[in-house]
Amino acid sequence: MVTSPPELFDADALALRRARALAQGPADFLQAAAAAEVAERLQEVNRPFHAPAVVGPRAELWAERLAAAGLPRARVAADAPALDLAPEAHDLVVHALALHWANDPVGQLVQCRRALRPDGMLIAVLFGAGTLAELRAALAEAEVAETGGLSPRVAPMGEVRDLGDLLPRAGLALPVADALRIETRYPDALALMRDLRAMGETNVLAGRLRRPTRRAVFARAAAAYAARFAGPDGRVRATFELVALTGWAPAEGQQKPLRPGSAKMRLADALGVREQGAGEPPG
Repeated sequence: MVTSPPELFDADALALRRARALAQGPADFLQAAAAAEVAERLQEVNRPFHAPAVVGPRAELWAERLAAAGLPRARVAADAPALDLAPEAHDLVVHALALHWANDPVGQLVQCRRALRPDGMLIAVLFGAGTLAELRAALAEAEVAETGGLSPRVAPMGEVRDLGDLLPRAGLALPVADALRIETRYPDALALMRDLRAMGETNVLAGRLRRPTRRAVFARAAAAYAARFAGPDGRVRATFELVALTGWAPAEGQQKPLRPGSAKMRLADALGVREQGAGEPPG
């Protein structure tokens, strides 16, 4: 009997935390920055798009940004295990800042490829390995000091090369992987954690600690964060790494797909544009 591997993420918890963030007023500055970056890059692609689709928890926001940049109104779909996209219905699919929570990321990309017409374009944006490196370090230091052990608190995120390898595995041609780092500033680590809750981006690892964490752990983590990552003004740095994966649905006359491990060109280089950052969040 074939058994499925255990799921890394708790999908029910993710849905609840996303719903809570929406109900309380989401912090969307990273979604908006990523959508604007994709819209700008798409303007550099030498072809029109007539039937785009956007997949993700804030797909409507992305569709509005793409429409403001001159693209047709996109069909929107949730990043559910089974995507609500018809086969070969789209010439562009954008997977919008959600793939890092997928228990089956290759399956998500395969479904996106099937939704593309021949020679249609996929762009998937997700958080990469450099995301929240400061918070990861501060929490680990604090938990070891206070409890003598470690529990899963920040989701593992892929390196650019490894994420790029997902594209040919999903049957996409001409894979390109590229990373953009966005550095933000907060009054302290606790303000960052509040913003992560407002983004719906808090810990939903299936193996997460299920009992309340001691307040002393968070207090020590905030102190360690300030000691290691505060600037001259006392505000602390938080890094988010956005990885953009680009591939094309195979088509007659198209170049051959690159071998696994070769998706290492910067997207900005591939499109001939200059890489740009984003501004700080409010607060």
